[in-house]
Amino acid sequence: MRAEWIEIKRGDVPPQHAGIHVTMNRQGNIVMNRITYRMLGEPTGFLVLYDKVNNRIGLKPTAKTMRNAYPAQRSNRTGIMVRGHRLLREHRIILPHTMQFDEAEIDDDGILILDLRTARPSRHALASERRLKPRIDTKQHE
Repeated sequence: MRAEWIEIKRGDVPPQHAGIHVTMNRQGNIVMNRITYRMLGEPTGFLVLYDKVNNRIGLKPTAKTMRNAYPAQRSNRTGIMVRGHRLLREHRIILPHTMQFDEAEIDDDGILILDLRTARPSRHALASERRLKPRIDTKQHE
């Protein structure tokens, strides 16, 4: 049998930075990677929207000078943050961990849609929790 190998290109961009990547922590800080921010047009602010019926959050790009706009802030060297604490408080949303929105999408109106029904705890948050959790020795001392 003859093999027909196809070389898979590595690329210069790590997978987590190649597409839409958005998380939200328990304090309401929504962080998106730079690729997502560029796809949204690199706005200076966002209107924070909430669809209570479908349990979805929307971030609509706008100028930070617009009424009710939340400024887009640098989170770290690769991320942009929007502070959404008020959303969590006013709608009594409780997040058990930092949540990752794997199915985040940008709709036809340019709104970043974050569905809380399909969000899952981020791998990083779970790994941190495991490191901080006290270990219990289950071995019986004789």
